[in-house]
Formats: sequence, C-alpha cells, structure tokens
Amino acid sequence: MPKPKRSTTNAVEILHRRYYQGRPDRLAALEEARANDNVARKMTALRVQAGLTQRQLAKLVGTTASVICRLESADYEGHSLAMLNRIAAALNQRVEIRFVQTGRRLQHA
Repeated sequence: MPKPKRSTTNAVEILHRRYYQGRPDRLAALEEARANDNVARKMTALRVQAGLTQRQLAKLVGTTASVICRLESADYEGHSLAMLNRIAAALNQRVEIRFVQTGRRLQHA
C-alpha cells in the first residue's frame, strides 16, 4: 500500500522535497553554498562593524578591494585559510574552525 502524500504549504519544505530529498549530490552542493554564504556574511559584518570600506580593509590586509569584494560574495568558492587569517588579524579577530556532525553516514572505500 503506497504511503499517503503529506500536504503542506511550507514552501521551503516543498522545495526541499522536490529538489534535494534523496539527492546527496545536491545536498552536498547546498551545504557548500551555505558555508560560502556564511563566510561571506561574517566577513562583511566584521568589516562594517569595524567601520571600514572594502578598499580600507584591502589596504590593511595587503590586497586589492576587488579581492575583498570577491571574498564577501556568497558565490565565491575560493576562500583560503591564509587569507581569512590575514583578514581576521587586520580586524583584531581570529579564525576558528569547527567540525560539526552532518547526520550523513560514512562511506568506507
């Protein structure tokens, strides 16, 4: 006997079921996009909180404003730990990395 369909009006739940549920490759890409967005938002917030423009931060870090602009973009995928550490130091911060359980099962080779 087939399962009855669950009815919902929650758009996020509908989209998740339609495009991500049961598709590990898409879920992995979504997690990566979320991580990139998180880094970009935090960098922007720290810079703004410090009262700096992208150009001013770039000068403190020893790079260009276009590099800072790219790093603050949620679409950017090339964050390097070395650059994040340079930016953190310029903003009197430090970078911390945490490993968080994802709930996915390990696949052994």
